[in-house]
Amino acid sequence: MNIETKKWEVLCSEEQIASRLKELGAQLSKDYEGKNLLVVSLLKGSFIFCADLVRNITVPVKIEFMTTSSYGHGEQSTGSVKVVSDVNSNLEGYDVLIVDDITDTALTMNHVMSHLKAKNPSSIKCCVLLDKPSRRKVELVPDYCGFEIEDKFVVGYGLNFGDYYRNIPYVFNVTNEDR
Repeated sequence: MNIETKKWEVLCSEEQIASRLKELGAQLSKDYEGKNLLVVSLLKGSFIFCADLVRNITVPVKIEFMTTSSYGHGEQSTGSVKVVSDVNSNLEGYDVLIVDDITDTALTMNHVMSHLKAKNPSSIKCCVLLDKPSRRKVELVPDYCGFEIEDKFVVGYGLNFGDYYRNIPYVFNVTNEDR
């Protein structure tokens, strides 16, 4: 896919994302005031969202990273979630907030939440940039969500297509004729 020669639909503009991150940051700052917040960013997709999000949080925050795999290079989840790289910190005594780019089937988030709950944090919640509730395969509603979207294949702002386009500063829809 050559992005310069294709037409696409912008779903979340740079300005919309920045505005929503300020709102989420304010809400998280309020909800985690006086708590021991540890953010776990799920790589690779959430790294841009997570970086921008934590800059909008005003309470002290510790950051960890995890890498999971369920997509490979495809557009559909394989349904099998694997922890490729785990957190390094002891989670006991921390209020853990898992940050991811998108929740669609919720298989990855469900797996990660169960995996991290076993490490005995004080609490565990999740925050996603995008939520596609129409694709759920397990019952899970993100505790914090940037935008709810329809079932469309999306790219940009950390989300990739064949490991490219994560650097685009907005989220756009890629149609079948573009792929």
